[in-house]
Amino acid sequence: MRLGLRWDDAATVIVSTVCLYLAFLLMVRVVGQRTFATMSSFDMATTVAFGAVMGRAVLGYTPTLSGGLLGMVTLLAMQAIFGLLRRSRRVNRTLLSPPVLLMADGTVLHDNLRSAHVVEDELRQKLRLSGIHRYEDVAAVILERTGAVSVLRRGETVAPEMISDVRGRELLAAHNVES
Repeated sequence: MRLGLRWDDAATVIVSTVCLYLAFLLMVRVVGQRTFATMSSFDMATTVAFGAVMGRAVLGYTPTLSGGLLGMVTLLAMQAIFGLLRRSRRVNRTLLSPPVLLMADGTVLHDNLRSAHVVEDELRQKLRLSGIHRYEDVAAVILERTGAVSVLRRGETVAPEMISDVRGRELLAAHNVES
């Protein structure tokens, strides 16, 4: 194992890491925020394989200790930079998909499920984990920007500003939203 790294190899590691990071963000944006929020065993296997592919692409054929460290530092720097950029509302909305209404007034919104890449089995699991026993008990289910799922129970009202960025909010019945 080589410990050192030539300048041109270091530049290759940095450029590869930045490009893969940006490509990864784009792919997650296209596939949807649910991708890494909660993982099934299939999702976990895919994530591990994805990491192996990215690692190999970043470090090349002869990984070195300094190349690995440089790749990790570059990834953390990219995280920090995008963390700062996401403070801007415009950038945050560009990078992350908007929250999506998955259920309204006990009705599953199948088109929204499809567009968010969520299957009804996953939705039911989230409902059970939230202590929901029947669809009729649900006022709204929202897939958040982070991939987490918010479940609002029927009988509770929500302030309009709390759902102002939710795609499909117009489908909520007036009795669920404060006036």
